[in-house]
Amino acid sequence: MHPLWFTGGVVVQILIAILIGLVIGFVGFRVLRAVSGSGGPPREREAEPEDVAGLDVYLVCRECGTEFQVTRLGEVQVPRHCGEPMEVVRRPARDNPTLN
Repeated sequence: MHPLWFTGGVVVQILIAILIGLVIGFVGFRVLRAVSGSGGPPREREAEPEDVAGLDVYLVCRECGTEFQVTRLGEVQVPRHCGEPMEVVRRPARDNPTLN
């Protein structure tokens, strides 16, 4: 006589439970990878950052007035400050007086 837990019905239920667990785990990892953004290969940089210190370009927060001078320009991503995107402002270049 076979033990009660080793009957064919229980073994099939255990195998189905393991299969369902594997499917749930696989789908969960795929969803996490898609949400985290690390699903694909890393992007290559298109170009080196450009030196723009002489152009007098600023990022200005219209909420509080904070300003950041842009000295090197890489990929364009306007940062947020006070919860709002900052504005890109170009001002006329200042003449740098030379010492004589």
